[in-house]
Amino acid sequence: MDEAPAAGLRIAVLVKHVPDAQFDRHISGEDLTTDRSESILSELDEYALEAALQLVETHGGAAGGHRITAITMGPAAAVAAVKKSLQIGADDGVHLSDGALAGSDASSTSRALAALLQHSGPFDLILTGMASTDGETSLVPAQLAERLSLPQVTFAASLDLGRAGDGWMLTARRDNDTYAETIEAPLPALVSVTDQINDPRYPNFKGIMAAKKKQITTLSVADFGLDASEVGRAGSWTSVEAAAPRPPRSQGVVIMDEGDAGIRLVDFLAGQKLL
Repeated sequence: MDEAPAAGLRIAVLVKHVPDAQFDRHISGEDLTTDRSESILSELDEYALEAALQLVETHGGAAGGHRITAITMGPAAAVAAVKKSLQIGADDGVHLSDGALAGSDASSTSRALAALLQHSGPFDLILTGMASTDGETSLVPAQLAERLSLPQVTFAASLDLGRAGDGWMLTARRDNDTYAETIEAPLPALVSVTDQINDPRYPNFKGIMAAKKKQITTLSVADFGLDASEVGRAGSWTSVEAAAPRPPRSQGVVIMDEGDAGIRLVDFLAGQKLL
C-alpha cells in the first residue's frame, strides 16, 4: 500500500439520474425533453464510483484524508442519484438543481458542471462513466477537461495511482480492438472509465444507514456566477426540433420453402439493403 501524502485526495465522481432502461422512454413537454419520472442512478456511473472507492482504499482509506464527492445535475428528483452514491460509499454530495438547466445539451451541461466543479473544488481527480445511458454521446468528459484545462484520459479500462515527487501520477490502460495502450498523466486530471474496469459494489445496510448522516449541498447556477442564458436550452449548441413515438413493429415476413426459399430470402435481404 502506497503511503498517502499529508493532504488527502479529493475525488469528484459525476453521477446522473437517468430513465430506467427497463421501461420505455418518453418525450415530455413543449421543449421535447426526456421524461425522467422513472429514473435511477446511471449504471455506467457506478463503475466510476467504484473506481474512486478502490483508489481510496488502496491508498490509506479515510485515515489518509481522502474524500469522494458525488456530483449530479438535474431536477429535484435527481438527488436520488447522489443519495445512492452516498449509500455505496461516497463521503458527501452536491446537487446542481435549477430550472434554467432544462433542455441542456452536452455543451451546456459541461459548462454548468465545469463552473460547479471550480466552485466546489479544487479536486485532484474527476471521474465519470464512459457515457450516460440516456444521451450516450460520451462528449461531456472531454468538454469538461477542456473547460477546466485538465489532462483527460478517456475510456480507461484500468486505473492506478502512484506517488510522483510531492504529487500523484495516474496510469490508465485503454483497450482498443486489436491493442491496448497505457497512458500516464499527473494530477489533477479527468478520467472516464468503461464498464470493464471493475465490478461495482452494492450498498449494504451499514452504508445505507451511514448515508443518512452525510451532507448533500444543493446549489443553483447563481451560486457560482453563471447566468441563466449560459445554460439550459438558451446556452445549448443543439436542440430537439421534433420528436415522435417509435412506430409499432410491423408484422414479419414468413417464407415458406417451396423450393425457392433461398432465392426469396436473398431477395428480401437485398430489398432491406442488408446485403
